[in-house]
Amino acid sequence: MKRYRNGEIWDFEQQVSGENGGGQKLILGLDGGTTNTVCICMPIIPFTPNHHHSPPVYARAVAGCSNHNSVGETAARETLEQVMAEALSKSGSTRTAVRAVCLAVSGVNHPTDQQRILDWLRDIFPSDVEFFVENDSVAALASGTMGKLHGCVLIAGTGTIAYGYTEDGREARASGAGPILGDWGSGYGIAAKALTAVIRAYDGRGPQTLLTRTILHELQYSSPDELIGWTYADPSWARIATLVPVVVSCAEAGDQVANDILLHAVQELASSVKAVVHRLGLCGKDGNDSFPLVMVGGVLEANRRWDIGKEVISCIAKDFPGMLPIRPKVEPAVGAALLAWNYLIEQSQQDHSEADYN
Repeated sequence: MKRYRNGEIWDFEQQVSGENGGGQKLILGLDGGTTNTVCICMPIIPFTPNHHHSPPVYARAVAGCSNHNSVGETAARETLEQVMAEALSKSGSTRTAVRAVCLAVSGVNHPTDQQRILDWLRDIFPSDVEFFVENDSVAALASGTMGKLHGCVLIAGTGTIAYGYTEDGREARASGAGPILGDWGSGYGIAAKALTAVIRAYDGRGPQTLLTRTILHELQYSSPDELIGWTYADPSWARIATLVPVVVSCAEAGDQVANDILLHAVQELASSVKAVVHRLGLCGKDGNDSFPLVMVGGVLEANRRWDIGKEVISCIAKDFPGMLPIRPKVEPAVGAALLAWNYLIEQSQQDHSEADYN
């Protein structure tokens, strides 16, 4: 374990007494995305993880993007180390108190991604710490299942991805390949289709639509020509996706083009979930077995009459009546910590069973 791996980031440990630094054993849960990274510090104490009882959290820290595909590996690691150090500092603890770290970040899509991060974590923490490195969708699923890896999660915010897990450790994903490869049910996908519809209508290649007047008013422009400059001046996914509420309001006002865009998004999101469920057999042989579907992301929030999340659920339920849609019960960083907590509890119970047997 290196005390000064990244400048003075761990200097606070010199000020923490031995009792506070290593007394209460802790779990660090991290949820990292393209916007920000959250780390929570949770004690390892007995409690019942369910929707009535949220786990105790000693400290919470927030930093920037930790997706290595977006900011590069060096910057991503600096962000992760910074947010972990800040959470421990706020809790009055040091790395010697950490029993497990569950790091769930976007951009972890291959075993080689996991191995690089695991090697780096082992260089920072004591040798007896347990590590779990996953895609951020794992934390999203755990936020609804309270740390149990079973079922499916659908994330639909700026981007979209569907991930599924079985109790025997199998997993599958669909979508999540970014806008170039067609995340059409995402916030970016919805807004991009709306901008395209406006340009097509302006050219005379498509039907007239209320989207033209509404988007121009939203962006304070007077002509569709100006949308070209606005789009390419900063074509970031999140910036484009901010137009989703405009598309929804136009659909609610009866605009057929906007309505068709949302219907297409519903079909895309539902098909991602269906693909994962089929590949993993979550629905059972007869298609009626129950499984949780955790719904995460701004696109799926039920805050309008044209409820995308509700329509997605309805579409999936036609094929899988046993699906149990649920919303997150805790934030994803807590879900990540609960994954490690469940593993430690199971490991402890197994050790006790073996000791009793011997």
